[in-house]
Amino acid sequence: MSTTSARLALLCALVGLGAAGTAAYVHYRMFADPTYTSFCDVNTTISCTQVYASRFGTFRGISVSVFGGIWFGFAALMSIAGMTARPTVRESIPAYLFAASTLALAGILYLAYASFVILKLVCVLCLITYAAVIGLFLISGAATSIPMLSLPRRAAQDLKTFVTSPLAIALAVLWLGGAATTLAFFPREATPVTNALGGLASVAPEVTQDQRSELERFMASAPRVPLVVPNEGAKVLIVKFADFQCPACGQAFLAYKPIIAKYAASHPGQVKVVHKDFPLNPNCNQAVRTMLHPWACDAAVAVRLARTHNRGEQLEDYLYTNQKDMTPESVRKATVDVGQVTDFDAKYAATLEQVKSDIAMGQQLKVNQTPTFFINGVKIDGAWAPQFFEQAIAYELAHAK
Repeated sequence: MSTTSARLALLCALVGLGAAGTAAYVHYRMFADPTYTSFCDVNTTISCTQVYASRFGTFRGISVSVFGGIWFGFAALMSIAGMTARPTVRESIPAYLFAASTLALAGILYLAYASFVILKLVCVLCLITYAAVIGLFLISGAATSIPMLSLPRRAAQDLKTFVTSPLAIALAVLWLGGAATTLAFFPREATPVTNALGGLASVAPEVTQDQRSELERFMASAPRVPLVVPNEGAKVLIVKFADFQCPACGQAFLAYKPIIAKYAASHPGQVKVVHKDFPLNPNCNQAVRTMLHPWACDAAVAVRLARTHNRGEQLEDYLYTNQKDMTPESVRKATVDVGQVTDFDAKYAATLEQVKSDIAMGQQLKVNQTPTFFINGVKIDGAWAPQFFEQAIAYELAHAK
């Protein structure tokens, strides 16, 4: 491997390592601080935290960015070896990098598809890591001069050389130790599990005393927006602005559902949740300039009509759990089959005006993303981790006047 190719590969690896490390830091802050907003959250479409909070942001509960950082660390060590190792080993380095970057390329293609197509979100830090992987793939591919089929035989020979170098062994031990320590101690995301009743429950880590204190300080000091929404005697009024085609809204709905059910059982009538429509679709929401969710307006109308048949909650649950398959046809079919609505077209225009009324309220409250929550007037942009959301309700119940 030429020195120039090795330096270029090292540059790509370091750029990727920096981006992955920054992403891991952002994800760590999301776990540790429910009020944290990332510098790369530009708007509802360009948002790192929404991507990290999705089901594609973690693997086995660990942030995907951690695995990316470990991989880029390996690529950096390989690039350094391409400049400093013995000539016989340096000849094999591009092939090792090419094999590793081919696997990484498959991984980023999957994640890019999930981000752009499924979530319809853009993560700036993710884009940087994608570019770094592609750069390593191209550089190592161009620098590889040996047949790839000979790689297993060469690897066995290079391993014998490797064990004779104390420096190489020390670097390998440091890399393995750092990777193992990070995987062992990096905070893990709550794992969704199905409870005995068939509903989705969230096994969330306990809130630490420091986290509880931070959240209580936030709730005590945050400005409270007056809402023209009747609480009907409830001590805690949660007003949620959401979009039925928004992945983050669906995840929050499923994660928070058992929490709301818990308080409904333990504190009957004391916690009230009010849904407000805020579809990210310019056809019914003039505050949105880009078409993000084409069927969100129809879905909002469908749920409102289903509520007149006492089937709103069932249809809401169905739409959130089948977002990836949402089409105009599937919304209409679910409206009839699940919502038991037979006059969708006849009542569409009048019901859409009610949706627009919610949107106007959201604009007055400066709602600029979904979901947005107001817990007794305290505005929360995005969705908190379930354990923090539950703690906020407990705080409000304890301090209700």
